[in-house]
Order: sequence, then C-alpha cells, then structure tokens
Amino acid sequence: MLETKRLRLYPASRAQMEAAIAAAPAAELQAAYAEMLAGCLTHPDQWEWYAMWRIERKDGACVGDLCFKGLTPAATAEIGYGILEAYQGQGYATEAVQAAATWALSHPALRAVEAETEPDNAASRRVLAKCGFMPTGETGAEGPRFALQRNMKPSA
Repeated sequence: MLETKRLRLYPASRAQMEAAIAAAPAAELQAAYAEMLAGCLTHPDQWEWYAMWRIERKDGACVGDLCFKGLTPAATAEIGYGILEAYQGQGYATEAVQAAATWALSHPALRAVEAETEPDNAASRRVLAKCGFMPTGETGAEGPRFALQRNMKPSA
C-alpha cells in the first residue's frame, strides 16, 4: 500500500477486480479491467504491475484507479489512471500518479515510467507535466507518449 497526504493506493485483489469488471459502466472499461485481471493471473508474481490499483481518500472514499500495463523488456512500465468525475479537479490524479511513479522507479530494474494521453485531454497532460513526465515525441494508440526517466524525480 502507498500512502500520500490524502490518499491510499493499493493493488486490488482478484475479488475487487472481478467486482469492478461486473460493475463497469462501459464495455471499454469492462474490457480494460478484464485485461488487467488476465495479466495478474498470467503473472501472479508481478501482480502489482498488472492489477487495477484503487485510489482511495483516507476516509475510505474511492476517487479512482490506476494501473501499470506490465513490465516491458525495455525496462519500462506504462501507467494509466482515471479519477471519478465527482473528484476531478482536486489534485487527486497528480498525487496518485506521483506516488505510483515514485514507487515504480524505486525498483532497480525499471528505467522509466511511460504514459499516453489523448491529444485533447489537457487535464491529463497537466498531471503528467506536474509529475515530471516529458514528451517522447512518439505517438501510441491513445495519443502522445510521455516518460519519466529513472534519473528524474516526480516533481509534484
């Protein structure tokens, strides 16, 4: 479990991920959660690198989730995140991404944390910038790619 000033972040259990799949309001989100669970079951020794991580306020309210999309042979991990609409604009994404990226880069085998964001998602780009992610000049399936290298520290 990771703790910040206002938040607790932790990898969800199998039961929590199965519940998230069943409750997902959209097929795309349901598929994403199912992919996370499949990664966990395929790589149980790397659960935290595939699981949905719950983002909760210290009072227990769930404000969103994040995930890493596994570890690549190039020693990187891609992070994805989302904050529930009622909690957006309150700095929770920045706080959670900063904590998760710091945790990830504490692993000696990892050289960078990467992220993609849709070109018109200005809020997500601001989160990445506040956390020290820099544009890579590449574009992935979801849009421009950003990276936080091991020799850089999240700045938020």
